[in-house]
Amino acid sequence: MNPSRMPLPLDAPLPGSSFTELLTGLGQAPTWDVPPGAERMLQAPEGTTVLALRYAGGVVMAGDRQATEGTTVAHRRIQKVFPADRYSAVAIAGTAGLAIEMVRLFQVELEHYEKIEGIRLSLEGKANFLARLVRGQLPMVFQGLIVVPLFAGYDEHEERGRLYTFDIVGGRYEERDYGSTGSGSRLAKSYLRTAFRPDLDPSAALRVALGALVAAADEDVATGGPDLRRGILPSVYAVDADGVREVPEDLVREAAEAALEEVR
Repeated sequence: MNPSRMPLPLDAPLPGSSFTELLTGLGQAPTWDVPPGAERMLQAPEGTTVLALRYAGGVVMAGDRQATEGTTVAHRRIQKVFPADRYSAVAIAGTAGLAIEMVRLFQVELEHYEKIEGIRLSLEGKANFLARLVRGQLPMVFQGLIVVPLFAGYDEHEERGRLYTFDIVGGRYEERDYGSTGSGSRLAKSYLRTAFRPDLDPSAALRVALGALVAAADEDVATGGPDLRRGILPSVYAVDADGVREVPEDLVREAAEAALEEVR
């Protein structure tokens, strides 16, 4: 091989703080396009209800485990709530496969930024970046494949929990106390509107979150409530000054049993 024809390292793009921009410079950027008319052939599973609410010192995020495919249950144990980084969590509703890929890319973006810049992106910055990812899949929206996330975390500067909702075109909105997205979100928010209190402690916030999911599942057939017989429980994460952590299964089961008794 002629050495003069070998690509030089300087030909590669310099790694900036955005992993997606680095991939774009290398010609490897992810694409979300679907050929016109192809959406009629797609039967993609969809995630349904996720929610988050603040408590004194942090925020709790929960999601049901059911994914639907039209009027059919596609999966009963799908994961819809994920840690985004050490101090934040993200939940997904909409086209399940695309939503999970977006979460993975978001996780990589936050890790890449921290490695390049040497500091964590602010919570506001993380929400803005997630809004960009949602906006980037706009071509898919016109094909009927929609992803709508929910984002929450602990703000290290303000020392409190914060949460954000999004619309299908990337609009980002900070919610004051609670938020929900997915097919059962209206029902979940109706429950949260009556049950939320600013002075909730973590255990009380868990009970309220599970109550909202059960209330949504009671009226929305696409939302899967706790199935104690099969051992199918909602995914629940809490974020506070100690970081993000998954709520232990025994605590979730206890709150689910109480919620089923109260709501139904």
